[in-house]
Amino acid sequence: MRFLAAIGATVLGLLAAVGRVTLYAVQTLSHLLRPPFYFRELAVALLNIGWLSLPVVGLTAIFTGGALALQIYAGGARFNAEAVVPQIVAIGMVRELGPVLVGLMIAARVTSSIAAEIATMKVTEQIDALVTLSTHPMKYLTVPRVLAATLVVPLLVAVGDVIGIAGGWAVATGTLGFNPAAYLKNTINFLELRDIISSLAKGGVFGFIAALMGCYFGMNSGRGAQGVGRATKGSVEAAAILILAANFVLTGVFFSL
Repeated sequence: MRFLAAIGATVLGLLAAVGRVTLYAVQTLSHLLRPPFYFRELAVALLNIGWLSLPVVGLTAIFTGGALALQIYAGGARFNAEAVVPQIVAIGMVRELGPVLVGLMIAARVTSSIAAEIATMKVTEQIDALVTLSTHPMKYLTVPRVLAATLVVPLLVAVGDVIGIAGGWAVATGTLGFNPAAYLKNTINFLELRDIISSLAKGGVFGFIAALMGCYFGMNSGRGAQGVGRATKGSVEAAAILILAANFVLTGVFFSL
């Protein structure tokens, strides 16, 4: 009975956590269209999440695209299907690897940063000071970061897709003997509009999740250095799991129609 009670308590705790996160997301969305708006905080968030994430996104994408081209060529050679490298690299990067890898990089870089920053503000009572100054913490801290991530991560995904395809092109033409012009032509001809739309849509959802988890765990962190550490770790774990789960759902929605 104790074992069943433990399982029940775990399930109830998980459902309660899901409920709290859902309510936090609903509150965030409800504040997006209501003044006041803190445009300076939004601009800073756009810079930190977007521009400063470009190096890690670009490096991740180019090495992934190159490795994908090598793997597909090696696998295709077993069936005399080496010619499909451009098409599979393109669809693999645009549909799956581009959005997911960018989302996970944002979770690692941005979610942890947001959680640590807001948790530290809570520990040092800066959030209480905002309330004293009649500034709503959610509108000042959460809304600009969530909105910035939702807007800018699709752009990062687009950049990652292009760089990943370029990495595959460089490897295929430099070491695998593909014709550069024919490779690009096959890539462009194979991609469909819904592939690009799904990639950008995934980026928006992943950006929303990453920033929301950072803000939620930061706002609900415990006291002291251990509380900040637990909030940071928990935010990255939750963001990564939710991004992968959302990717599964969105892939089913887009490509089962």
